[in-house]
Amino acid sequence: MKFRINPLASDIIISIYILVTLFLRFKFENETSVSPMLSIVMGVCFVVIIWALIKLKVLNPNWFGLFNSKKA
Repeated sequence: MKFRINPLASDIIISIYILVTLFLRFKFENETSVSPMLSIVMGVCFVVIIWALIKLKVLNPNWFGLFNSKKA
C-alpha cells in the first residue's frame, strides 16, 4: 500500500513548499555571498525533491483545478 495524499492537500503542500524554499533561498543568498551557479543548483535540488514525490505518487497535485484531465 502506497502512501498517497489527496489532491487538495497536495496542492497546499506544494504551495507551502515553494514559498518556504523561495524564502530560504532569498534569506540565505542575502546573508552570504552566493555565486549564481550555487543558487541555480539549490533551486534545481528543491525542484527535484518535489518532482520525485509527484513521480512516486506520494503527492497527487490537481493544480487547484486549472487543468481538468476528466472529459465529459
